[in-house]
Amino acid sequence: MIGWIRRWNQRQRITVRTFAITLLLVVVFLGFVISFSKQKVAKRAMPKFSELSREDITRLEQQRAIVAAAAKERYGTSTLGKSVADLSVLQRLIDDKVFSKTQTYELQSLGVAFGDVLASELPLRWVMVTDESGTDPTLRYKGTTVQINALTMISKRIEKDEKVNLSELLLTTREWLAGLKDYR
Repeated sequence: MIGWIRRWNQRQRITVRTFAITLLLVVVFLGFVISFSKQKVAKRAMPKFSELSREDITRLEQQRAIVAAAAKERYGTSTLGKSVADLSVLQRLIDDKVFSKTQTYELQSLGVAFGDVLASELPLRWVMVTDESGTDPTLRYKGTTVQINALTMISKRIEKDEKVNLSELLLTTREWLAGLKDYR
């Protein structure tokens, strides 16, 4: 009986050691996974903002010109004023499906024109942002990391066959930013 107890005791020690080693390996592995995930999240969470270069400004102007030309051709509108007065023309261009959902660049040009309206009405300004998706123009809220991606705000919705109401988007954006009043 004593021999059996010794063998059982040795088996228990081996089992406890195996369990402890396995547990230690799992903890180390999970620590590595969590640390790696936090690094990836930290990289995504910190966009880098920069001022618009001359090339960036030229690109945005070219996109504005596409929208202005379409508005002039369709409705005889002479210019876009980068103000809330542009909403009705921009909405008509959308409602009349002047640009098809496959014309991404042109739809993003509508986003630039709409972004100008947002910037005229809200504390937003055009900057370049570099993040995990690349480098693109965006509207930055004050000096924070909050950004409004007006460039794709319209195109993504149209490409998904969603109804686009620019007045509602302006109102929603205004309300959302008002909720961030104390955001730093």
